[in-house]
Amino acid sequence: SLRGSSAGTRSARSLMALQKSASTSRVLNLSSVEVEHRDNPTHQSKPFFHNRALNTALIIKHRLRSDETYLFGDGRQGSTKIIVPFSIHDLSLGGQSVFVEQDGWVKIIEELCPDRKGLVRDLEVLSLLDQLPSLDPFLLREHLKRHGHDIAACYFAITEADFERMQAYVGSQIAKLISLAYKGSDDVAMASTSRLVEALLSTQVDDRLDPLRMTLMLDGEAFREGVFCWKGFLYYKWVLSNSTRDLQEILEEIRTLAITGPRDMEMNRYLDAARKRLQSSIVAQRKDILVALQVYDDAFQDLTANGNPKAFREFLLRAPEMFLSLGEKIGGISHIVSFWRYRFPKGRPPIATIDDAVSILQDFEASLSVRVAG
Repeated sequence: SLRGSSAGTRSARSLMALQKSASTSRVLNLSSVEVEHRDNPTHQSKPFFHNRALNTALIIKHRLRSDETYLFGDGRQGSTKIIVPFSIHDLSLGGQSVFVEQDGWVKIIEELCPDRKGLVRDLEVLSLLDQLPSLDPFLLREHLKRHGHDIAACYFAITEADFERMQAYVGSQIAKLISLAYKGSDDVAMASTSRLVEALLSTQVDDRLDPLRMTLMLDGEAFREGVFCWKGFLYYKWVLSNSTRDLQEILEEIRTLAITGPRDMEMNRYLDAARKRLQSSIVAQRKDILVALQVYDDAFQDLTANGNPKAFREFLLRAPEMFLSLGEKIGGISHIVSFWRYRFPKGRPPIATIDDAVSILQDFEASLSVRVAG
């Protein structure tokens, strides 16, 4: 049956909070896109979902609670949740929800979408979303494109909160490039930096990027794809730099997590081993991410320090093939940081029951070992 998301004010407040503050990698808010881009021709011609009800939904990467696992037969810890709001203009009214791949989920989707338009194609897209470790816009776009789904760029914009924080970060990252792409005074360079950052973070590639396009000797689709990839790597670098301090603190808190409740020696051995495995896996995952990002850093350094655009041009051309692996790894790290801080806020000693501790450790280990299906 359909799961109601409107039972009580708590659920309604949660739905509204998701719209305002949820991280981009956890929530895809199609209701917001519908309101903001309804007059955009590509929003209409290349929708995310062809079914109207689905195309106004909120898609959420959700960690299953103990009272939700019975809906699945595969022992999973997380799922992709779809919430179809009763009104896209007033999320306080709540909505109806379903998990992708829960028992009988296709029939439930059909109940949510009585007109059935585009459902065969949309069910395939939902299954593709469920394969991903996060809804990171760059990872999401690349994965869907690989499977033949051409979707309007407006669906892959980042949230306003993330945009503002990332814009400052990108500005500091690309300042060196301006003297190569733009010739002129410091005032001109400063204005150009601002315009270039804004253009890079927009969902369209326009003539503001012409000086960069000419510097890199790229044209047409190759340039558009390259710019998207560059944004992706800058986004990943920002995500990693933004989570480094929290990650170090969380590594220590995993070690010192106070676990309550009775347990035998075998369970104690499991908990000790799981903590150590998780700590070493997080460190190894972060190292893998840094190695991948170093490919970008080396190419960018060659361009800005040596005036050689060749390496950076080659990086932009081959970057798409690196996206899924890199995005998957960063998605796993981001999930650990965001969920741990949600469950154990700063300033309080982390304490969990034995059942919660086992569930969290297993979930985190799974998030570091997920592989995207081809």
